[in-house]
Amino acid sequence: MDARETLVEAAKARGSSLAALSRMIGRNGTYLQQYITKGSPKKLEEEDRRVLAQFLGVDERDLGAPKDNSYDSRGRNAAWVDVPRLDIDASAGPGAVNAEEVPFDAFRFSRKWLAEQGLDGSQLSAIRVVGDSMEPLLREGDEVLVDRREQPFRDGVHVVRLDDSLLVKRVASKGNGRFSLLSQNLAYPPIEVGAEEFAIIGRVVWKSGRV
Repeated sequence: MDARETLVEAAKARGSSLAALSRMIGRNGTYLQQYITKGSPKKLEEEDRRVLAQFLGVDERDLGAPKDNSYDSRGRNAAWVDVPRLDIDASAGPGAVNAEEVPFDAFRFSRKWLAEQGLDGSQLSAIRVVGDSMEPLLREGDEVLVDRREQPFRDGVHVVRLDDSLLVKRVASKGNGRFSLLSQNLAYPPIEVGAEEFAIIGRVVWKSGRV
C-alpha cells in the first residue's frame, strides 16, 4: 500500500474519521480528505506525519517518511505512546450528551509503564469528567483514561452509555442480568438497569486532575 492507502486503512482500524484526524494535527477538517483524494498536499509534513503515526500505531515510513527519519510504532525504540484526548464529557451527574469522538490533543505515556499496567495504548482514550456525583474519587475537570478493550466484566468504575448520555459510574453486578450504576457521592441514588439498557464503553484505569 502507498502512504494514502495506509492512512485510510489505519484510520478505519482506529475508528477515527479523516476529519477528526485533520483537527487533531491542527488542520481544517478537510485537510486529510484532500490529501487522499486530490493529492494536495503531495506529502504530509514531518510533524503531521509523526503525530499521525504515533496515534494510529503505524510505522511512519508507511506514511511516507524517509527510512532514516521515522517513528516505528513496532520498534524497540518506540518508547512512548500518544493516547488521544477526546472532545467528550462523561457525566458524574445528570448525564452528558455524547459528542463526536474528535481527538484534540494527546497524553504521552511510557510504553513500558502501560505494559506494566497491562494496558494496550491503541485501545485507550482520555475524556473529561463533569459533575460531582463521583466525588471525591473523580472531580469535575478531571480527565480519565478509558480502556476500551472487550473483556470479561468485573465490578469497577466504567464509562457507560445510558440512553443518549455518557456517564462515569461504579458498575456493580447484581446477578441475573441486572446492574447498579453507583455514585461515590451519596447524594445521588443508585441507578438500577438491565444488561440490555446500557452499554459499557470502557473501564476507567487512570485519572488526571489538579491538586
